Amino acid sequence: MTLKFRFGIVSDLHIALPHTIWDHPSRFHLVEVSIPALESVLEHLMQLNLDFLLIPGDLTQHGEPQNHEWLQKRLSQLPFPVYVVPGNHDVPVLKANQQSIGCADFPYYYQKFGYEQPEQIYYSQSILPGVRLIGLNSNSFDQDEQQVGRIDRQQLQWLEAELQQVQDELVLVMVHHNVVEHLPNQSRHPMAHRYMLENAGELLAILKRYKVKLVFTGHLHVQDVACSQGVYDITTGSLVSYPHPYRVLEYYRDDFHREWLQIVSHRVESVPDFPNLQHLSRKWMGDRSYPFLVKLLTLPPLNLPLTQAQELAPGMRDFWATVADGDAVLDYPDFPVHVRSYIQQYGAIAHDSSATLIDNHSTLLIGHG
Repeated sequence: MTLKFRFGIVSDLHIALPHTIWDHPSRFHLVEVSIPALESVLEHLMQLNLDFLLIPGDLTQHGEPQNHEWLQKRLSQLPFPVYVVPGNHDVPVLKANQQSIGCADFPYYYQKFGYEQPEQIYYSQSILPGVRLIGLNSNSFDQDEQQVGRIDRQQLQWLEAELQQVQDELVLVMVHHNVVEHLPNQSRHPMAHRYMLENAGELLAILKRYKVKLVFTGHLHVQDVACSQGVYDITTGSLVSYPHPYRVLEYYRDDFHREWLQIVSHRVESVPDFPNLQHLSRKWMGDRSYPFLVKLLTLPPLNLPLTQAQELAPGMRDFWATVADGDAVLDYPDFPVHVRSYIQQYGAIAHDSSATLIDNHSTLLIGHG
């Protein structure tokens, strides 16, 4: 049976009404553009006859009630359905405080956007004939009420029960934290591991068992398509950091059960007050990259001496912007061989050393029939 639909993804909106913006001189997020950038994206998406829109978390800057209220009101005005899940910024605390909503409050703001049963912070919903969306919550809290990226045991059991009942439906999964590694050794890297689920392996095993092939994530603020054990994790960069991307995807299944997913990426080029957003934003990121780069170079696996890291870091000022762009080709020929080799691993290079440019514009054959 054939199946065809088109949908959009915009992630990590970090919506911040002007009076809620925190001014941190070192922040990578250009939250000043959050609302005009979203308006620019929505204006484009409303012209495309979408079947639905996915937002994989970090809807707000720091979980402020006013920012959640503004966003849910804006999304309710759209001509297509929208589905959301919470990011770590949306529910930074277990119980509400003066700044942020509590974790259990989140679904009550978004009952029109997946959470028809708001007493539960994850959901399974038939969104089109033959298509089911499962929205997971990757924000857990430890015994000290500190936030961790993890799918709790109860939710994993619920997910398995849901997937056991699925018949003749394509299942899409949306969750904030990454399920598949998008960076070298991401699950164990001292800086990158927090962007992955602590128990990604458990979730991946369930998805593989029930032949779920498509997962949509955010959090990392990078354009990347990664695959493990037949499961594609398509992560979308942040609307408030370079390159301010969003995606339009089209799924197609033919009579022979061959399946394709076409990915087309767009970016916000300008907004009022930021007419050359791409150039300014890349520079903004580069200007703030030095401490991050020194840390990257001195931590495992490179473990460079601090003086050497401080010497190399300025030459890498555009490193993270290039990674965030997707389809990165990275080379620093004047660097020591082991440093150069390690940094190249962050690029879109396959095991045979060829470039595999699939992060922004590609058609993935995800089922052979």
